[in-house]
Parts: sequence; structure tokens; C-alpha cells
Amino acid sequence: MKKSPITVQASIAAPLQKVWDYWTGPEHVTQWNQASEDWHCPKASNDLRTGGKFSSTMSAKDGSMSFDFEGVYDEVIPGELIRYTMADGREVSISFEVQDGMTLVIETFDPESMHSEELQRAGWQAIMDNFKRYVETMSRD
Repeated sequence: MKKSPITVQASIAAPLQKVWDYWTGPEHVTQWNQASEDWHCPKASNDLRTGGKFSSTMSAKDGSMSFDFEGVYDEVIPGELIRYTMADGREVSISFEVQDGMTLVIETFDPESMHSEELQRAGWQAIMDNFKRYVETMSRD
């Protein structure tokens, strides 16, 4: 039985184009793509087009564990929407919209069956929160 998709989101105090660029630029992805302080993203690649592939390496800072998060883009509408299928077949959709002078990023993903939905929501929200912090910090510079 397929589980219901999970949604996480953030309202970011930065212009849409900057949010889009920081979400999609590999040099930025490596700066924010981790769920906790003891993990990091040492490398990322992104061919941002329908049919293009992306990959980011998620690693424990102590070297105890590492995995590649990867997929293929199903649809890319610059500044609006990214839809992709992960290597395991689950689907993800990310929308970007301007709302009350902020940029709202909404990410919806199919959960996997190994971890609880609460744990998955918390992990993906933590990454989204890191993204928000990164963009807003870089916007002040």
C-alpha cells in the first residue's frame, strides 16, 4: 500500500531568483544539504533540465557513513517547479512562489518504508530549514 506524500516548506526572506539559484547550484547545495550538524554534503552535481540527472553525497563528518542522493528530473520550469524521480522510484515535487514579499518553497515527497513518516518529515524539514538559514544569511552579505 502506497503511503501518502509528505510535505515540508519554508518561507524565505530572499528574492525568488536567489532562492532558485541557491536551491539548484551545486556550489550552494554543498553548503546547506544536511539534516544535522554532524553530517555534510561534500559534493553535488546538477544537470537542471527535463531528463537531466542530479546527485549529492551525504556523509557523516566522522566518516562512519555516506550515501549518494540522486535522481532524474521529470519536469523543470525555471523559477516555478522541479519534479524528479529518485533512484529508488519515489517522486518529489518542489514549487517556488512569491508570497507576501517572501519566497515560499514547498517540497512534497513519497516516503520510503524503512523509517517512520515522522522521522522522514523531520529530516527533510531540517534540510529545508538549513536551506532557509543559508539563503537568508547569504542575502545579508
